[in-house]
Order: sequence, then structure tokens, then C-alpha cells
Amino acid sequence: MVIKVFVATSSGSIAIRKKQQEVVGFLEANKIDFKELDIAGDEDNRKWMRENVPGEKKPQNGIPLPPQIFNEEQYCGDFDSFFSAKEENIIYSFLGLAPPPGSKETEKTEEGGENEVRKDDEDGGNLPESQEKDEEEGETTSKEKEEVAEEEAEGEAEEEGAEEEAEEGEGEPEEEEDS
Repeated sequence: MVIKVFVATSSGSIAIRKKQQEVVGFLEANKIDFKELDIAGDEDNRKWMRENVPGEKKPQNGIPLPPQIFNEEQYCGDFDSFFSAKEENIIYSFLGLAPPPGSKETEKTEEGGENEVRKDDEDGGNLPESQEKDEEEGETTSKEKEEVAEEEAEGEAEEEGAEEEAEEGEGEPEEEEDS
């Protein structure tokens, strides 16, 4: 599957040239295979692009401007759609490609499943969010927290016992030492 980017190499519009450069530059930087097809110098490319952009995606004047992006024959979108997908880290799904392992889009897809589970837990679970996060990260669990609380309580009890003994000792006369 090859991504096709329809561009106008001799466009008089600076805005169009910048948009084209951004799309092409992004694809090159991310090593995504694509073909750059010129609509200014090739009438067949221009005709094909205009015929294959869906009606609802065409501007009011009916003539779509470059850059227009396709995956083989499948329309992906224009620059605005591309930019939105890039900002949301869903560029590979926008292009109809599988995200490479370790990409943000792969992580986002995997997190999506976890987020759904978390929402269910929040509805039915009684764990505070911070404790839930700690357990997910493998830090202190509720059992460990209970043990710490018990140790603290024991420590306080020992301190109270020592204080009581000290108070009892205050009422007794002290033995004097001979020097």
C-alpha cells in the first residue's frame, strides 16, 4: 500500500506550498512510503484527484486544493484532516496503515482498552484513584498500607506505655547516690 500525496509543484500560493511541505516532510521524517503526484504538470493526476475526492470533502467551489492524501485508491483526507490526525497521534490510522511497534499511536490504542476497564472500575470500585494508580504501578498495595498502619499503631502504643511508666516513676522518691 502506497500513500499518494497530490501536490502542485508550481503553486502560486505560499499557504498551499507550506501545507504540501509539511505533509511531505512529515512522511519523509517518519519513513512512511509515499508517492508525490504533481497536479500542476500532469492533467491525468489532476483529473484523477478531483474525481476521487468525495463530494462532502470538496470545497464549495467544487475544486479540491492540494495537498490531498490517498492510500492507493482510498481517500484519506486533505491537509486539515492530516493535521488533526497528526495532533491526535492517530496519523497511521488516518493513512490506513498499521502503526509501527512502540509508536505513540500503538500506545494510545493499547491504553484505550485499559481506560475502558478503569471507567468500569470507577463505577463499581471503591478504591481511591491514587491507591488504584499505586497498585497499577506496582508500588504500595492496600495490604502493605495496612501493615504500615499496624506498625505505626504498635509504635504509638509502646510510646504511651513508656510515658505511663515514666509518670508512675515520678511519684516515687528517688534514691540518692553517695558520692
